[in-house]
Formats: sequence, structure tokens, C-alpha cells
Amino acid sequence: MITGTLINYYHHCKRQCWLHANRINLEDNSEDVRIGKILHEIKAGESAKSEIKIANIVIDKITKDYLVEMKKSDADKEAVRWQILLYLKTLKDIGINKKGKIEYLENNKGKNKIEYVELSKELESELEKVLQQIEVLTAQSQPPKEVLISTCKKCAYYEYCFI
Repeated sequence: MITGTLINYYHHCKRQCWLHANRINLEDNSEDVRIGKILHEIKAGESAKSEIKIANIVIDKITKDYLVEMKKSDADKEAVRWQILLYLKTLKDIGINKKGKIEYLENNKGKNKIEYVELSKELESELEKVLQQIEVLTAQSQPPKEVLISTCKKCAYYEYCFI
């Protein structure tokens, strides 16, 4: 089953997506992941309406109008956007229509700490294609070849891929 984490990883790094899907999880050793989780817990603790589990997704918070996702930083906005689209589609499938709201707890690349996302027919169609691509990728017997990009050194899988 495709989770928000998998769709996020797919847009960030295909190899990371494959490794995580195939139960090679190195995030428990990552200081950045630990910091993100602590920040998330602090922010979530401010609201009684936090972490809702539905099917294959875990939503940080739901308000009257929004599905809210909290992220440590805005380092990979596109990956988070697709994660929110998956969440919005999952909710829509059970009759709950919301808009998405991403709250960045640290802001690296822009002035806005909040981003809004809406699920359109076009994006829903693209999402279906992405979900199929993830299924094909994760079913392969070997991970994709590693590709060194600027964000690799902060990745929990860096040593696995490059050392």
C-alpha cells in the first residue's frame, strides 16, 4: 500500500522510495529525522486534533476547512505537495472534501511558511499515474542506481548509497 512517505520519497529520490518500500529503513539513525519528529511532536502537542490515521495515511491535523501537514523545512516542496494530494484523494474517496495546508516549521527557501494545495481533476489524474509508477518501481528486484544530488549528504540513506 502506498503511503504518504513513499509518495514523498518517490518525488525526492526514486532509490530512497524503493529502499523504504522494501523495508530498508535507515531513518532511525538520522539526526535530521529525529529533529523533525521532535519539532512535529511539539507542534502537534499544541492541538488536540493531531495525527489521524485513515487507511494508508497519517494526517497531522484536520480543521474545519483543511487537512494540515507539518514539515520541518521547505527543502522539498514538490514532494510534500504530492504527499498532500494523496491525502486529499484518500479523504475524497471516503466522502471528505478538504483543501490542503502545509505548515513549514523552519523556512529555508522562501517567505511563506504556509502553502495551500487543492486537488483538481487534472492533479487527481496525474496522481493515479504516479501511484502506478511507484507500484512498478517498488516491485523491481533491485533499487535504482544511486544518483548524487545536493541533498544526499543530509539523507538518512547517504552512507548506504555512497560509502
